[in-house]
Amino acid sequence: DGNIIMAKIIFLVDDSATMLMSVKNTLEMAGYKVETAEDGVKAMAKLTAGLKPDLIITDINMPNMGGIELIKKARALPGFRFLPILTLTTESQQSRRDEGKQAGATGWLVKPVGGADLLKVIKQVLPGA
Repeated sequence: DGNIIMAKIIFLVDDSATMLMSVKNTLEMAGYKVETAEDGVKAMAKLTAGLKPDLIITDINMPNMGGIELIKKARALPGFRFLPILTLTTESQQSRRDEGKQAGATGWLVKPVGGADLLKVIKQVLPGA
């Protein structure tokens, strides 16, 4: 029956296991489906393997491939040009934000971010969420 609303998939990329767990819990409690990866390389592997998230939330400073590079690479994939991508990072410097924006980040969240604030931003960038 057509009433089933598909849960939105949020792809969380962060090298901190604690961070992944806490954000994942917040999102799942709000009814989202959550996929995770520990760095940009693993994230790209999932995306190129066919993961189609509705939103990506990525850390900036990660081993192997950081968030800025991940955003650039994800933006180059077919169908990802307009996908909302939020950064969740301890970096609050304006220069890093500008770099993120140029790479194609939709929004910039500075850690620690409260669950309610995070969900509010997600609702702003994810239509129908």
